[in-house]
Amino acid sequence: MKHALAFSGCRLLSWILLATCVLVLLDASPLVGQNWPQFRGPTGDGHVAGKKLVTSWSESENIRWKVAIPGSGWSSPVIWGDQVWVTSARKEGRELYAQCVTRTGELIHDVKVFDIEQPEVKNALNSFASPTPAIEEGRLYVHFGSYGTACLDTGSGEILWSRRDLTLDHQEGPGSSPILHGNYLIFHCDGRDIQYLTALHKQTGKTAWKTSRSIDLSVVGDFARKAFSTPLIVTHGGVTQLVSPAAQGCYSYDPATGKELWRVRYSGFSAVPSPVFTGGKVHVITDFAKPEIWAVRLDGRGDVTETHVDWTFSGSASSTPSVVAADGLLYFIVDKTGVASCLDLESGKLV
Repeated sequence: MKHALAFSGCRLLSWILLATCVLVLLDASPLVGQNWPQFRGPTGDGHVAGKKLVTSWSESENIRWKVAIPGSGWSSPVIWGDQVWVTSARKEGRELYAQCVTRTGELIHDVKVFDIEQPEVKNALNSFASPTPAIEEGRLYVHFGSYGTACLDTGSGEILWSRRDLTLDHQEGPGSSPILHGNYLIFHCDGRDIQYLTALHKQTGKTAWKTSRSIDLSVVGDFARKAFSTPLIVTHGGVTQLVSPAAQGCYSYDPATGKELWRVRYSGFSAVPSPVFTGGKVHVITDFAKPEIWAVRLDGRGDVTETHVDWTFSGSASSTPSVVAADGLLYFIVDKTGVASCLDLESGKLV
């Protein structure tokens, strides 16, 4: 199975197709100049500027062009200027690539980043190229979990630096995407063997800081120690925080130093969705098998499990798709049932 990726200029939708891998650009002219630099867009929460978004398309409607992308992967595309970058895997994960298509549909870069002698077993729901890259002017940052992290020159496609020593046991394959903040490239490394997050100097790839998870996971099985979520940068009360969901809990760190600010404990692991921030709270998905949504205030320090959780929603929630907050409401899709739901952000009650 391979994936297809759809663009509305600044909103990206991905879905799975059985037979082909294509890249399509939907016709949304007023939005086409915007950059989409990371997983879930400029603010990391799925929000976009502008109102004219394409809401329907087909093989003949609202399609400007499409081009086949060699390989397969679950990662989302990123956009900077005229360039659209994706990552993919070939030969059953033995070759990992970064590819660039222009906004007019021309494939201009097809860069093999890593050769993998023996890929590990992955879950059928995952791919060997699931983490979404991060991009900025002149540089693309690709991350394949334990298989490697690299920085590419977006003009030439040259690999500027790479790291292959940040390893862990994903068990199901990698999933967490990297983010850029200041001079750092930051990503999660939550495996069933070790659990930490790290920041690399984006110019050199050298480690700026590395922080181990503080919640004791020795009391749960190793399968319950892994997670696949992507962190989110938020600012509240003048303090910038890195909100970082993990197995058995969610954390907040100072993104400049990696120092832990607060943590909240829950029972859950293998969660995929990223958190969202609104109204002084972050909203976090706790688990893959039995996901709950927790609303946590950001002004706490230390263990805030008993003091800063405003509400929890234990109804049917999403295992994989991230939530979206807008106008006092929280929206999500349950991938197991195909049901869309909406909660009141203040109370957590189902609307």
